[in-house]
Amino acid sequence: MTPADDAQSAFSGTKPVSPQHAFDQDRLIQWLRPRMDGLDGEVRIAQFKGGQSNPTFLLRAGQGDGERRFVLRRKPPGQLLPSAHAVDREFRVISALAGTAVPVATPRVLCQDPEVIGSDFYVMDHVEGRIFWDAALPGMAPAERAAIYDETNRVMAELHRLDPAAIGLADYGRPGHYMARQIERWTRQYRAAETEPIAAADALIHWLPQHIPPEGESRIVHGDYRLDNVIFHPHEPRILAVLDWELSTLGDPLVDFAYHCLAWHMKPLTGSGLIGADLAALGIPDEAGYRQRYLERCGRREPVAEQDWIVYLVFNLFRLVGILQGIAKRAEQGNASNARAVETGRRARPLAEQAWALAQTLG
Repeated sequence: MTPADDAQSAFSGTKPVSPQHAFDQDRLIQWLRPRMDGLDGEVRIAQFKGGQSNPTFLLRAGQGDGERRFVLRRKPPGQLLPSAHAVDREFRVISALAGTAVPVATPRVLCQDPEVIGSDFYVMDHVEGRIFWDAALPGMAPAERAAIYDETNRVMAELHRLDPAAIGLADYGRPGHYMARQIERWTRQYRAAETEPIAAADALIHWLPQHIPPEGESRIVHGDYRLDNVIFHPHEPRILAVLDWELSTLGDPLVDFAYHCLAWHMKPLTGSGLIGADLAALGIPDEAGYRQRYLERCGRREPVAEQDWIVYLVFNLFRLVGILQGIAKRAEQGNASNARAVETGRRARPLAEQAWALAQTLG
């Protein structure tokens, strides 16, 4: 089995509900039935393999052609980092985006009563389609890969073109000083989840506040827009739903886009990076061309200053280090969402060192 096949197998599909994420399924169904349609007959529940943050479950009701499918996302049990796992914000943003040019799963119901399953959760429609866990898209023709990447680019540009106030999200984030606040936030998250000293991360915490580029316009930012966080049509290069809005807020879209572009700067650990890939042969655009197409779609005439772009990348690498530390901390506590959490958490140190090396190219 190749690393690509291994990643696709490890993160695709469902499994029985993990013991650390088990809940009273009868209590859940009793709570849901008066609040949403489609839960007639026996309801079967399984847990999705993918995801490292909020445990996610498939609910299947009925049989055969009449089967209805829904997805439940919940906060993990146990002690959590401040402001993390905000499923209520996920529910709010997909509710606001429904009907816009940004495709999302139809939201159904939000529950913030811990008496039901022990933590906040929401339910949305299940969207049938393809999720790609390997950025190199093995097994596809070059034209197919090009179309997949172009569609991913298009949908992100659509998100960043939206006026938050026009869809009721004017107060979805604090105004101004987005990157400074993000650096502060992820420094706090990193410190709260710190499992071992990482000198490069300490250096970044000192360096980043001194290198903040001029602030751009405020738009809805996804926070974790990656190839494996979108569902593609089963046969067409068309996104049917953007997933995992836990980190979404209002902020500078270029910072959000730079996070998305980390794939071009990462090794193919678990299939998530493109370093070492022959992009031209694969039909995948290089980062510069991909960025230019995004800017055109957003109506931006001026290119991004390369120095600013490097700072955006350094910040997002540090932010990812904070996320990985959180995964490692949950693995240490025994309430991680994915079986590979320990392995994933170990990526924090090399990523911090990579980010610090990139930062030093600017002095």
